[in-house]
Amino acid sequence: MSDIVPIKLVCLDLAGTTVGDIAMVERAFAEAIATQGIVPGTGAYARAMVHVHRSRGCPKIDVFRGIFPGNEAQAQAANLTFERSYEGALERSGLEPTPGVLEVLDKLRGTGIKLALITGFSRTTLSRVLSVLGWHDKIDLAISPEDAGGRGRPWPDMVLHAVLRLGVEDVRNVAVIGDSESDMLCGRRAGASVVAGLMTGVHSRERLLKGGATHILDSITDFPSLILSDDLGSTQVASSAR
Repeated sequence: MSDIVPIKLVCLDLAGTTVGDIAMVERAFAEAIATQGIVPGTGAYARAMVHVHRSRGCPKIDVFRGIFPGNEAQAQAANLTFERSYEGALERSGLEPTPGVLEVLDKLRGTGIKLALITGFSRTTLSRVLSVLGWHDKIDLAISPEDAGGRGRPWPDMVLHAVLRLGVEDVRNVAVIGDSESDMLCGRRAGASVVAGLMTGVHSRERLLKGGATHILDSITDFPSLILSDDLGSTQVASSAR
């Protein structure tokens, strides 16, 4: 790969990147804030949902702390409702992997690359998600903010936790892929050499670039050819993010 550092670890976002549950997540947020008196049709509800959208990828409890600043009890109560609502939806409807993602995981694993899922879900919710998906043989590690000392995205901790747990020698051997600005910030702060923003999720190209995306992809199926290429520059590089 000449001066290109080979990718040995890929950290993949969960909701909106590898599973298509954006609507399910937003419904759970709406139910959670409604239990705290913020109901649809009000200005407070509109402001809260704007905050939810802007904070995608961040730990869910941190999102609620932003909606209910200075009221930890209210944030914790809303977070508990969110988890119950989302996990209930999982039991009723299951989860659909995003198109092509299973083939992507198999292809990357087949080259010896380690795979880690990183998420803003709690460890309890993440365990339920993994149980529903049955991906235990497709990934090497699944990380919640709790697993990395409590700090989720946009902090770099979950990616760095994966680096340490999976024995990767250099953060430049890491690629991160996600659909939110916080995914991009997390990857860049961790020192990953590839931080790929997906256009199939919640945030625009501009938001992904603002977060520091090195590459913008239309589909996760474009990802293997990017990180296995001898020339990363041959793919659409988000040069304005540098």
